[in-house]
Amino acid sequence: MIDLAVVGLGKMGLSHLAMIKAHPDVNLVGVCDSTGYLLDLLSKYTGVTTYKDYAKMLDTARPQAVIIATPTHLHADMIRAAIERGVDVFCEKPLVIDPADSIVLTALAAQRGVVTQVGYHNRFVGAFREAQRVLASGALGTVNTALAEAYGPVVLKPAGRTWRSQRATGGGCLYDYAAHPLNLLTWYLGEPQSVSGSQLTSIFSAQIDDAVASTLHYPTGTAQIISNWSDESQRKMTTKISLWGEHGKIYADRQEIQVYLRDTAPLPDGYHAGWNVRYTTELTEAPWFYLRGEEYSAQLDAFVQRVTAREITGVNDFASAAVTDRVISLISEDAAREDTRLDVAAAGGEPARPAAAPAKKQGRLVGAFLPRRGK
Repeated sequence: MIDLAVVGLGKMGLSHLAMIKAHPDVNLVGVCDSTGYLLDLLSKYTGVTTYKDYAKMLDTARPQAVIIATPTHLHADMIRAAIERGVDVFCEKPLVIDPADSIVLTALAAQRGVVTQVGYHNRFVGAFREAQRVLASGALGTVNTALAEAYGPVVLKPAGRTWRSQRATGGGCLYDYAAHPLNLLTWYLGEPQSVSGSQLTSIFSAQIDDAVASTLHYPTGTAQIISNWSDESQRKMTTKISLWGEHGKIYADRQEIQVYLRDTAPLPDGYHAGWNVRYTTELTEAPWFYLRGEEYSAQLDAFVQRVTAREITGVNDFASAAVTDRVISLISEDAAREDTRLDVAAAGGEPARPAAAPAKKQGRLVGAFLPRRGK
C-alpha cells in the first residue's frame, strides 16, 4: 500500500482521482487545487483531505507519490518540489514547456532515486503496444516511412481565454494533441535528427494553433505528423499510426493493429506472410477500474507497481518524455522560421525569391515559453 496525493482537479485530474482512489494498493492522503468550492464538495462527499497549498500538502500529508495534473506551465516547479522531498512523480503530458527543464528534472530524479512517469496513455493501448513489439522483432526491417495522426473535436468555435488558449502556458494543438502521436513516433523510431516543413495553423483560436503538420527526418527515412483538434467529424480523440518498412507495413489505432508482411519478413510469433489483424480487446487485460479507457487505468497501475517495486526506469519515464519535449520544441522553432519558406510565382510555377529575412531574435524560441514562476 502506498500513500499518494493528487494536485490539479481539471478534466484529467478528476479522472486520475477517480481511478487512483479505487486502486486496491493506494491510500489517498491528499488532494490539492485552487478551487475552494470543488475542494469543499470532495471533502464533504468523499472524506478526502484537501489542500489549497501544494507545498503544505507535500509536507503535511507526506505522500510517497504524487499525481500532477495541473496546466503545463506549472509542472516544472511542482515536479522539482516533489523530487526534492523524495516523492515519486506521475505527471500529465507534456512533461514541461522548456526542454531544458526536462533534462534537469530527469537528472535530478535519477540522482534522488525517484520513480517518474508521464501520462502518454497510448503506450498502454494494446494495438500500439503490439506495434512496438512487432517492430522490435525486426519483422518490418528498416522503417523508411511513417505517418502519425491525431484528430478530435476540441476547439470548434472561437473560445474564451483559458490556459489551453495560450501558448505560453502549454496550450495549443502541438502541446496538447500532437504530443501523443509524436510520443508514439519517438517510441517506435527514436529521436529524429531534424524536422522541416512545420506548420502551426490557427483555425478558430486567436493565439494558438489548432492544427499541426511537420516532417521528421531519420537516418533511414522520414515520418509525417498531422494533428487537428478542430475536426468536428470525430466524436473524440482519434490517433493513428502507419509504418512502412522493407518487409511490410503496420497500421494501428486504438481498436486494432493491421500488419502486412512480405514473404521476406522474419515472422514474429503469431504472424504469417500477408495480412494479419489483431484487436485491442484481445491484447489488453481487463483493468481493476474502467474510466475513459483501459489504457488510463493501466498507466496508473504501472506507476503504482513501479513505485512499489522501486523500478526507477520504465515505460514513459521522464527520460523518454524528455525526447518528446525536444521534438515539440524543434517543431515550434521550425514553424517560426518564415525565412525558410519559398513562394511559388503565379506564372510559370517557378519558385520566387524569398522575401528578406527578418532580423533574428537572440536566444532559442523556447525561451519565450518558460513556465511562469510563483504560482
